[in-house]
Amino acid sequence: MTERSAWPTVRLGEVLTPVSREEVVDAAKEYRLLGVRLDGRGPFLRELVTGANTAAKKLFRVAKGDFIYSRLFAWRGAFGVIGGELDDSCVSGEFRTFVPAPDRVDVEFLRHWFQLPATLERVTVDCSGSTPLTRNRFKEHFFLALEIPLPPLAEQQRIVARIEALAARIAEARTLRQQAGEEAETVLSNRVGQVFSQLEARHESREFASFDPHVTSGPRNWAKHYEESGFRFYRAQDVGPQGRILEDSRVFITPPPGEQGRSAMLQGGDLMLVITGATVGRATVYREGLEPGFVSQHVGICRLPQEEVEPEFALWGLRGSGGQAQLLGQRYGQGKPGLNLSNIRSLSLPFPPLPEQRRIVAELDALQAQVDALKHLQTETAAELDALLPSILDRAFKGEL
Repeated sequence: MTERSAWPTVRLGEVLTPVSREEVVDAAKEYRLLGVRLDGRGPFLRELVTGANTAAKKLFRVAKGDFIYSRLFAWRGAFGVIGGELDDSCVSGEFRTFVPAPDRVDVEFLRHWFQLPATLERVTVDCSGSTPLTRNRFKEHFFLALEIPLPPLAEQQRIVARIEALAARIAEARTLRQQAGEEAETVLSNRVGQVFSQLEARHESREFASFDPHVTSGPRNWAKHYEESGFRFYRAQDVGPQGRILEDSRVFITPPPGEQGRSAMLQGGDLMLVITGATVGRATVYREGLEPGFVSQHVGICRLPQEEVEPEFALWGLRGSGGQAQLLGQRYGQGKPGLNLSNIRSLSLPFPPLPEQRRIVAELDALQAQVDALKHLQTETAAELDALLPSILDRAFKGEL
């Protein structure tokens, strides 16, 4: 290991040679066009096009081992290295490519250097515009004038190997955390299925219609009544997974005069079911603490008698595999699948006595809480893992790795 203070500083123009493999577009030929992802995630195959289907008059070929950047998005970290699978692909004139001097610089060392926040800050200064959306292109002379601390080639390769070994361990830890969350969700799903299978063996299933429930959907054309405040309007996109209401895009309405739509005003314990669109089958309960409001025409209400049915029990039944099979199995329509109110009335579940329903809800809620705690830990761990790589890069380019 060499000390950072012993590393000479060189201009990129000393170790990279611009290359332009220009090709006039042939209408009859097919071209593999590349893009470069942001945040140092490198080049990717964007699309296959024929010359007849591109407006470009000329393209530029790239080769394995080239260093490349996007002039438009350099400030967002759009730098990378052309891998073997992208060899002989093409880019537009908005990209710049360079051949590294193999005896002076390891191109992967250079790639990691462009992931450093300090490097990107310098790039941002050189391509600053009036706003982030109107930044100037990062011009080639600015790129070639950047100065990089460059240890001997063998030391560069050692640092790259160390960075990539540590990055692999971070990726492995992230994968393990994700797998743990997925496994916990599977345990919960299996337990719900097991509970309701056992109930079906002991209790005859009852259709919701047998309880004479209030079943309706929301009023049409109420979007024109949106306001800054008022009653909350619960739409299909507000019903999230795991039986929750999402809070990130709330809208409100002032209902028009008259009785139109008043039957779609929510009451505590109402089941809310998405009946139109891509998330058909999602369900939740209108719980204490939620804002007073109405459902939209894409959400159905099913109000079961609470002296016989615990709403959260019914929700668990609908979230389980049997309930989802009923909901999704009744969908109609191709482009925009949907359910009607008769479909809701025909739903059936095994209903034990109310005390047992509540005991089951308590058990499944506790299991859900454990899953949520694990996922929260996973999120915190992911944030910690995300912070590790920048720290590793900082140490690497200080000669401390």
